[in-house]
Amino acid sequence: MSTIQEAMPVLFRHEGQWAGTYTTVDNVGIVLDKHQSYITCQFPQGKAYPYYQTNRYTWSAEKGSEEKVEEYQFPGEYRDRSLWFDTERIEGRAWEADNHIVILKFAYKDIPDAYVYEMIHISDCNNHRGRTWHWFKQGEIYQRTLIKEQRVK
Repeated sequence: MSTIQEAMPVLFRHEGQWAGTYTTVDNVGIVLDKHQSYITCQFPQGKAYPYYQTNRYTWSAEKGSEEKVEEYQFPGEYRDRSLWFDTERIEGRAWEADNHIVILKFAYKDIPDAYVYEMIHISDCNNHRGRTWHWFKQGEIYQRTLIKEQRVK
């Protein structure tokens, strides 16, 4: 039986901390949301989960409001050459498509009849990521999230 690091070397290249910007647009390109992110991807040895991701999102303060911060944890299980998530927030599966791309299909548990396909591209130098989310509801795309990140550690 292979380890996650051996079976998913492209995913393993994502280990570290990433800072970036999420921009969500509707089908005609109108910006619906924009916020900063700080993502930590870990492969803890000897822990309950072979993959552990922490996402921290920050929205800038706007007129009359304070800065908004949200943080979520995503422990992942490895089996069948895939990474599986089943948390309070999401359920999904990630797999490698080629030497640069990981595909993740997931669904938010509080959004009925919807799912997201995410494509994650890591650069040759392993210091830049481009990610796109394609949001579907009842099988039809209704928005996209565009993410540009840079490794900070």
